[in-house]
Amino acid sequence: MTPTGPRERSALRVLEFLWREGSANREEVVRGTALSRATVSKLIGKLQAQGLVAERRGPESGAPRSGRPPTLLAVNPAIGAFGGIDFGHSSVRVAIADVAGHLIAEDRQELDVDNEADRAIVAAVDGLRALTAGVRLRHGRLLGVGAAISAPVRRDTGDLAAAGILPGWRAISLKHELEHRLGVPVAVGNDANLGALAEVRTGAARGASDVVYVMLSSGVGGGVVLGGTLFTGHSGMTGELGHVPVDPAGALCRCGNRGCLETVAGAAALVRRLREAMGKPITLAEGAARARAGDARCRGTFRAAGVAAGRVAGGICNVVNPELVIVGGDLIVAGDMLVEGVREGLSQTAIGAVRDDVQVVAATLGDRAELLGAIGLAIASADIGQVARVA
Repeated sequence: MTPTGPRERSALRVLEFLWREGSANREEVVRGTALSRATVSKLIGKLQAQGLVAERRGPESGAPRSGRPPTLLAVNPAIGAFGGIDFGHSSVRVAIADVAGHLIAEDRQELDVDNEADRAIVAAVDGLRALTAGVRLRHGRLLGVGAAISAPVRRDTGDLAAAGILPGWRAISLKHELEHRLGVPVAVGNDANLGALAEVRTGAARGASDVVYVMLSSGVGGGVVLGGTLFTGHSGMTGELGHVPVDPAGALCRCGNRGCLETVAGAAALVRRLREAMGKPITLAEGAARARAGDARCRGTFRAAGVAAGRVAGGICNVVNPELVIVGGDLIVAGDMLVEGVREGLSQTAIGAVRDDVQVVAATLGDRAELLGAIGLAIASADIGQVARVA
């Protein structure tokens, strides 16, 4: 659908409204587009005939009803799919979802993402192609892709500021590389920022407007949502909570500094400390299982990591005064002691009034938050006019 005339432009206005709102009844479309009822009725009929708009039952109120059941209009989920990629430090996760963001399929491949950029990109592209081929998409193609990566991302270009943090990615323009290989628009974001966005939209922070997200995984990251909007800073390069120094004499971090939070609370540091505590080699998953089962040594190790992260989060809370601190990432599988540790650490550095005003809770999207955030970024970045033309 190319908006060359008044009717096409009006139809695009209806589509854009439904795309933005998710779903609406006819009266809401009339008010939201400032078009007449007759015009909206004709345009909806045309868009339905083209397969671009679909009707679905509205929510039941529980009260007795007479006449036709309520219906809502939405962009037809069957017009295509959006893809998501999460480039973790040790794995690549991919997924596809319909235009409403509902997951259709996902997959994961373990590999050294930090040092094998080319392999990671190939794995992501091949994974998305396999998922797309494995399900029945109406048009057999993706409409757009979002990618999350553990590095600062420039808002103006989508390029990575990866020197020091991901040196193997320094010469790669991830956005352009993925667009060239997949042939669809690609949006790139920092993983912790996208995790924050996902938790605010559909997770533990749904309905909250001022949130700090703490991601504890192989890397450590953070995201800040203020007034319901993701805060990305001057150039978009926010989220590097893990590279806040906490011990100037500590271990050398991959960013080049010493004693960063990641060297204390990241997965590698946790495995090392679990091994020291147990006196034998132990995996992170084994340590988390033992912690959940009540092993004091493992619980103490995870709690200490949470305390270190909480101290840094408390400083951020002093600046932005959030209503919620959400604790997420791979390490959340250890259970409540990680959240308790963050709460304890935050209480040590946040001033009393701020500390008393904030809740510290576990993320509900788990280690999928960054992947879901990448899909959300793809959908939010999509041009509905272009989507309609493809469909």
